Amino acid sequence: MRVLFIHQNFPGQFRHIAAYLAKQPGVQVLAIGREQAPGLPGVRLLRYKPHRTASAHTHLYVRSFEDGVLHGQQVLRLLLDLKAKGYRPDVIVAHPGWGETLYAKDAFPHAKLIHFCEYYYQTQGADAGFDPEFPLEINGAASIRSRNALHLLNLENCDAAITPTHWQHSLHPKAYQDKIQIIHEGIDTANLGPNPEATLQLPSGKVLKAGEPIITYVARNLEPYRGFHSFMRALPKILKEHPTCQVVIVGGDGVSYGSKPKDAPNWRTKLLAENPVDLERVHFLGKVPYATYKKVLQVSAVHLYLTYPFVLSWSLLEAMASGCLVVASDTAPVREVIRDKENGLMVDFFKLDEIAERVLQGLTKPEKFKELRKASYIAAQRYSIEHGNDHYLQPILASAACRQPEPTISRVVS
Repeated sequence: MRVLFIHQNFPGQFRHIAAYLAKQPGVQVLAIGREQAPGLPGVRLLRYKPHRTASAHTHLYVRSFEDGVLHGQQVLRLLLDLKAKGYRPDVIVAHPGWGETLYAKDAFPHAKLIHFCEYYYQTQGADAGFDPEFPLEINGAASIRSRNALHLLNLENCDAAITPTHWQHSLHPKAYQDKIQIIHEGIDTANLGPNPEATLQLPSGKVLKAGEPIITYVARNLEPYRGFHSFMRALPKILKEHPTCQVVIVGGDGVSYGSKPKDAPNWRTKLLAENPVDLERVHFLGKVPYATYKKVLQVSAVHLYLTYPFVLSWSLLEAMASGCLVVASDTAPVREVIRDKENGLMVDFFKLDEIAERVLQGLTKPEKFKELRKASYIAAQRYSIEHGNDHYLQPILASAACRQPEPTISRVVS
């Protein structure tokens, strides 16, 4: 069986299933990603780069679609080159969000195409317009609606699809929902877990230890989509009412979602200026190695996870798998994994006093929440790598079984 993975940041969500398949006898795994993709040991990766970016003269509403076409065209060139050399995949597993597989069926019409359908954008009821501080303007709404043209093509082109949560599934048009299976890719639960002896050495040399009043917050980048502004605005009250607690913040100064602030170089700078805190107690670590990140979670007394209704972060599941007491926003799809007062504590994303009070409860009465931490750890085991791989294998094997022979005709894109 030949399986081709396509993801601009390969391996991305395919890390575990690609690594598993690459070790199986009789399975040949190949991957395609952009020039900056990190790659995966044991998997051959072919890199590409679109020959140009979307034109500044292209209408604002369809600029992202042009960008998708450019990605798709470059990948098509690569696919046709592979085809000319005799390569024929049985199954293509891809994240289509950047347009990379728009023309995959033109190169390999009989290969079965499985799409990772991460997100179908909405103008109401999801991330856009959720935060009144950042209202959705009409041009933004029109751009979102136009952006879904790419995702509709992706849904139409694929033979099967996967999405990680029930809520993400519900966002897709009903006409395509039967095509999409709900499968989470999994996290490395076996390499996580509580460690009452854990320590974390900060850049200053200070050492924090499990069991101390330590608040943790993690995001790929520190930005409103992941509630960084709500966290920072609740923090002064927490620091005042618990004078010995320490705060560890992991995340970069870039933007993963949304946009940069207009009056500051990044959200960290802006929110620190608006909410001055003692930097002897509040520690910004930036982006850290996984080993450090693991220690951050293991020393945590209270882990705060706030998010717009958007894709679920691996960090939430990893915090749960580390046995953290999680204080999380009462937003979708967080509700699928956190149940208030059963395996975590839920808070209103916008109520700063409520956020502060729940964090302070966790800091001052840790024994009261011992069972919640245990329940959090147990709940996270449902998201193991093994569970994810077992379920990913089903559509891959089913697709490979029904693949038809490929014609030998090929052509070259001009």
